[in-house]
Amino acid sequence: MSKILIIEDDLSIGEMMSIYLYEDGYEVKRAENGRQGEVLFRDFQPDMIILDLMLPDMDGIQLCTTIRQTSSIPILMVSAKNEVSDRVKGLQTGADDYLCKPFSMRELSARIQALFRRSNAYPSLAQSPSDVLDPLGIHLDLEKRCLYVNGRNIETTFSEYEIMKLFWQNQGRVYSREELLNRVRGFDSQVTERAIDVHIANLRKKIEDDPKEPKHVKTVWGVGYKFLL
Repeated sequence: MSKILIIEDDLSIGEMMSIYLYEDGYEVKRAENGRQGEVLFRDFQPDMIILDLMLPDMDGIQLCTTIRQTSSIPILMVSAKNEVSDRVKGLQTGADDYLCKPFSMRELSARIQALFRRSNAYPSLAQSPSDVLDPLGIHLDLEKRCLYVNGRNIETTFSEYEIMKLFWQNQGRVYSREELLNRVRGFDSQVTERAIDVHIANLRKKIEDDPKEPKHVKTVWGVGYKFLL
């Protein structure tokens, strides 16, 4: 049974989500503020977090940043703020999806299923010569879902890893922003293709010697992106 932690200060919305997801078959725990959420994150060890952007004791962005320092589990951010700038900020911080209030419980359930499905739908490939760890380069361990750069384990968000995995398994192939968005977030996301540019920029910071002059994640002008070792 998958475990979901809800960090939401609105009692009615939090209770509604808890009941609905429990009936969907998830093990659910709910925190009403950021500090309680931090404690439950450590003790409950959830498989996914639903995080409200506005909490009474701390900013949801701040909490998302803290969680991302130690974990890459999927984070679904929810908020009444629906400006593009707010959604982009949430994604830049490390959220994997952004759902604007008010939303239906059916849409919430669909987003959660999509995030879980994308984390499990692509089985690890048998190890090939290109999977052998190169201590002086980039390596993706498909079994452990880990990214290594020059022998160091690099923390990635769920979305960053999925993009990197697609690149790794299809080196040299050019992907449009729409294709990457569909792979990472699904067809029903309200987030624009600008989100992909944010993830690409974050990946470049993590794997490139000079993110401004990338050697691996290359822009194909007018089309999208491709990956080269």
